[in-house]
Amino acid sequence: MNKTVKTAVALSVAHALYTLYALPAFAQEENEESIEVVEVQGFRSAVIKAKDLKRESLVAQDSIVAEDIADFPDLNLADSLQRVPGIAITREGGEGRQISLRGMGPQFTRVEVNGMEALGSSSSPMDSRGAVTRSRAFDFNIFASELFNQIDVKKSYSAEIEEGGIGGTVNLKTAKPFDFTGMKGVVGVQGGTNTNTDNFDNRLVGMLSNTWDNFGALASVAYSTRESREFGYNTYRWRKRSTSNYNEGLDANTAQLLEDGELWFSRGNRYSVWNNQQERLGITASLQYRPSDDLNISLDFLRGELNNTLDEHHISTGGSSSTALGRVEELEFIDNNGDKEVVYGRYSDTTIRTESREDYNESVFTQLTFSVDWNISEDFIANAQIGTSSSDYDQPKVNKANLMRPGSGITTDFTQDRFYGVNTYDFDPASLEGWLVKDLYFQEDYITNDFDNAKVDFKYFVGDTGTISFGANYKKFSNTGERRQDSGYVQSKETPLNNGVTTISSDVTNVYSDHPDQNWLELDMAKIHEFYGLSNLSLGEDKVVSTFAYDVEEETQALYGMYSWDSMLNDANFRGSVGLRYYNTELTSQGISGGEDIIMVRDYSGVLPTLNVVYEVSEDVLLRFSASKNLTRPSLSALSVSARVSQATLSEGDIGSVTIGNPSLKPYSSVNIDTSLESYFDGVGYFSVAVFYKDIKDFIVTETAAQTKTLEELSLPNSLLPNGGTPTTQFNVTTPQNSDSSTIKGFELAFQRDFDFLPEPFQNFGLIANYTWADGNSTYRNVQGSGEDQVKAFQGLSKSSYNLTLYYETDEWGARVSAAYRDRYISSVEAGLGDEDERGFHETTYVDFSAFYQVNESLKLNIEGINLTDEQEVQYSDSSDRQYNTTTSGRTFMAGATYRF
Repeated sequence: MNKTVKTAVALSVAHALYTLYALPAFAQEENEESIEVVEVQGFRSAVIKAKDLKRESLVAQDSIVAEDIADFPDLNLADSLQRVPGIAITREGGEGRQISLRGMGPQFTRVEVNGMEALGSSSSPMDSRGAVTRSRAFDFNIFASELFNQIDVKKSYSAEIEEGGIGGTVNLKTAKPFDFTGMKGVVGVQGGTNTNTDNFDNRLVGMLSNTWDNFGALASVAYSTRESREFGYNTYRWRKRSTSNYNEGLDANTAQLLEDGELWFSRGNRYSVWNNQQERLGITASLQYRPSDDLNISLDFLRGELNNTLDEHHISTGGSSSTALGRVEELEFIDNNGDKEVVYGRYSDTTIRTESREDYNESVFTQLTFSVDWNISEDFIANAQIGTSSSDYDQPKVNKANLMRPGSGITTDFTQDRFYGVNTYDFDPASLEGWLVKDLYFQEDYITNDFDNAKVDFKYFVGDTGTISFGANYKKFSNTGERRQDSGYVQSKETPLNNGVTTISSDVTNVYSDHPDQNWLELDMAKIHEFYGLSNLSLGEDKVVSTFAYDVEEETQALYGMYSWDSMLNDANFRGSVGLRYYNTELTSQGISGGEDIIMVRDYSGVLPTLNVVYEVSEDVLLRFSASKNLTRPSLSALSVSARVSQATLSEGDIGSVTIGNPSLKPYSSVNIDTSLESYFDGVGYFSVAVFYKDIKDFIVTETAAQTKTLEELSLPNSLLPNGGTPTTQFNVTTPQNSDSSTIKGFELAFQRDFDFLPEPFQNFGLIANYTWADGNSTYRNVQGSGEDQVKAFQGLSKSSYNLTLYYETDEWGARVSAAYRDRYISSVEAGLGDEDERGFHETTYVDFSAFYQVNESLKLNIEGINLTDEQEVQYSDSSDRQYNTTTSGRTFMAGATYRF
């Protein structure tokens, strides 16, 4: 690399690609001799260390250590986890958010932070991706990768692990001062941009650690800003509609189908843009006291903040049920799985709408953990932890402002691409003529999660090969939240703006021009609020939506006992454990239903047996087997006693949706079988094949009542009616229920090795590859309110997923390219809405690149390219596979430097 290039890269503000931590001394004394001694540094060193953790574990486990996270081009913690075999991620604005593990959706993976169970909450700006939800899914995008120096993904279960994760348990670990020797520090910067924006993004990181005899202190900070832009085309579902308002020139068959309501029309037909200015801050601190080799005391603090300032912009149709239907001039439809789907239409006398929206939300996670590790005697060890964590999600601002233009003409065309429509208008959407203010909307959301944990574990060594482990833990989890909303202010199109002038002025509007396919007129949020005297509006207690205000609290006590051994069988090492775990959970659910405060209290308990064995077929070949029982508790919203009314806008004849929770739900329970054959060889090398099977009982599905009802019949106030609803509007009523048993099965293949057998210079290449196949179905009741049950795949299950990384590394420089593939999957199954039976995402492949140059022992330069192919995220509607939302988030390029001292 010439001097000019070196200088250019160094001056491109950068960041420490998480090379800031060395691997901690995580091995216990009793197995230190079995851990491979590693002299190499950098990426290869990290991969070897992760391999050794996998090999020594009693449960099926994969790990990521510091350099491994550092050297992948990761925007956040979820992006780091996608490289683990069996893990697939969901994305927001081009970066990861939640994970699915071995085909099980995000709610089935339990997460620990520094050994304590925790829950982190953020949101999606898109309603189609879940928006603001109260689930058990952990949002990993709250954290930067730089905050953690080891991640363990435990895919099988043993008695000492807390219950709750049928999919598995992810343990996130921050560094401690005695992970290092003496003074250690690192500082780094990184900067870059995304092709969809013109903003300069930056990341800063710093860590300082020191030890003084038997005392140590460590602090680290990671800060980043990022601007993202997703744009594309979306329909927010398709719907059958009937009309007799059509051109007499239509052929008789098409006219009859129109009158009979047999044609499916796209709704919304929106060109859309979602912008986000993101700020992420992470802080860790650790104090450690080791007065002797037998006693270790530590106090660990972690804080993560994610702030999002969002704006979004849409131009859509607002005709019959948000379709383009006005007068039908031309139509073209296809047969799609028996449905007659309109792929081309020209319409007159319809309504066009534009929407501008501004949001602000912040997620704050805080945890404090006190730990004691004490070797009481040569044969007796005690470990104790007590801690508390909170995850607060505040969204004090969701403001929408809508324009409408009646009497317009539009052509919608899906003939060139069924998953990206093309709109043309018979007017200039950027002109002032014909537009009216439709309405203004305000919303606020607040969610709080609190965890209090305490646990103690004991190990007693029996003879030369046995260990008796036992312990107890207590945890209290509470989830509270509320929503406030208000709308209206401009009650109808007859309400004039600017002293009776029906055509609005440029004083309260602007032209939005950042979508590549169309410009359009929209309301200027600040100016329209000023016009109506609503600037800086804050919603009061009187605007709380009572049915969204509910509390759920769980208090759990658990005991476990386990016997472990490490012995010989047929002259080969044979180790394992057998154990039992007992738990008791008391659930309290409080909310409002039918206008009354309701508190429901119930408890449940159970015993979970576990067996894990590892047999060394030969010195470097392991046969692993696990059998266990585990559970996952229902989502928090499902346990609510409140009735929640969907606020989706309704047109005449539409049926609304009301969801009523069920605090009597049983947890999901599963019997799990895992087995694997693992072959290890020199350096980074290993090959493994794993097979897994889960038999899940009490699967939870949403059922729809046979009869629709009005809000009055449900004892709910009409103040909860969505836009377009009336006192006579009918609503489907859905309730979560425990249903049939289900199974999930699959296999994983993993391979990694250096190509050191090749001649120079190719011996510095290496490959890491893994592939996962999973299959699992469940019976969903009364899908679409049709009265029919349907068998479909698990929500969040991709049948196939793989990761490939090809790397080249020397002592001075290295580079690698990574690809992450995820097959299509279902995100939700519709219980009450007739528009679709399911919703999900098409397959994706994300390709990333990173490279480094080691200037000297202290200074390292790096470059990254993320999402090099600008992959489309395609969300589909219905098993007939219709377009719902198609977006791209752009390519990200970063460059940076890390300095160690």
